[in-house]
Amino acid sequence: MHFFGSLFRSSIGRKVLMAVTGLILIGFVIGHLVGNLQVFQHPDHLNGYAQFLQQLGPWLWVARGVLLVSVVIHVWAATVLTLENNRARGPEAYRIKHTIRATLASRTMRLTGYVVLAFVVYHLAHFTWGSVSRESFKDNLELYTMQSDYKFAGIPVVKAGAEVHDVHEMVVLGFSHPLVSLFYIVAVGLLSFHLLHGLDSMFQTLGLRSGRWSGALRTIAVVFCVTYFAGNLLIPGAVLAGNLRPHTAGPAFSSR
Repeated sequence: MHFFGSLFRSSIGRKVLMAVTGLILIGFVIGHLVGNLQVFQHPDHLNGYAQFLQQLGPWLWVARGVLLVSVVIHVWAATVLTLENNRARGPEAYRIKHTIRATLASRTMRLTGYVVLAFVVYHLAHFTWGSVSRESFKDNLELYTMQSDYKFAGIPVVKAGAEVHDVHEMVVLGFSHPLVSLFYIVAVGLLSFHLLHGLDSMFQTLGLRSGRWSGALRTIAVVFCVTYFAGNLLIPGAVLAGNLRPHTAGPAFSSR
């Protein structure tokens, strides 16, 4: 108990908490993106995937609980560390020097973090809770009949003929609104920018970054963030370009 208490009481402990919770959240955003990219396949894939997650029952709520606790601890630790750094700053000359040496990503870390948090709440309200633009999703209240088995690790987890929620249609209809897509693109861009400094800080806190590996780890962070942003950009981009359409209107994806 003393060890866990020290994590919350000391600056080093709070940095460790930020690194560990950040790692958990990075794992989530990767899994979330990989799952969402199934929208480019037959609707059975995304709809079966969503149904499979729902079938996890209590385990899904355990995962949600871990994510929620991670977000709360991450935001709390970031806020406390920022306040401590502000109190520890010296004269104006030191603050100017510090700002010049700091990267843009690190200087905007708190701002991008809070914007991303606001986006996550909106994103959940839009696609998970259905409390935003409910009228545009009225068709999705009807169930979708699976045309083939959905398999996870080669094992059928959702059988053909099962009636599931039409998540594929909901995603496409949601991104068909330009303002929604624009907000999503900007928010994911800020999240990618947030992750850029977050990965650097995580490597430093966990003792993985040294003079020898610093450049390589920085390159890995940049490549990861650019790839993550591009992957998320594909979905609203394809919808707005007319390449990804509601499957009820014909073939869901066109490479025209």
